[in-house]
Amino acid sequence: MSMGGGGARGAIKSDINVTPLVDVVLVLLIIFMVITPMLQKGKQVNLPKAQKIDKQGGEKEEAIIVSITADKKVFIDQDELTDEVFVAEIEKKLIASPGRKIMLKGDDSLVFDDVRKVMNLARKGGAKAIALGVEEVKN
Repeated sequence: MSMGGGGARGAIKSDINVTPLVDVVLVLLIIFMVITPMLQKGKQVNLPKAQKIDKQGGEKEEAIIVSITADKKVFIDQDELTDEVFVAEIEKKLIASPGRKIMLKGDDSLVFDDVRKVMNLARKGGAKAIALGVEEVKN
């Protein structure tokens, strides 16, 4: 004798099987947990705080992410570079796509002279404008 909940033999069961749904949701959760840290561009730095920021939108190309860590190391994306190599890389990237913007993320423990040095190196590489990365303070 079966443990059926009534109904005719061969009738459609209206019970929902949630096991496949739970499996899919758990797989998606794991994927997002692994991928999310990789979405951050550039090196991890503590950005300075700002009350009001200018949000640039609608850009066709992604900006070149330049990061300066607290120990004054310079990175393009995740690659640490010396001053000479940095200038050459910026120049190469700007020649490949001339209108590309540069986003400079400097650690908030740096003094302005450290950031200005990297800005001058970027100018030597052909940068016309450099945007500074900040973290917006929510009131």
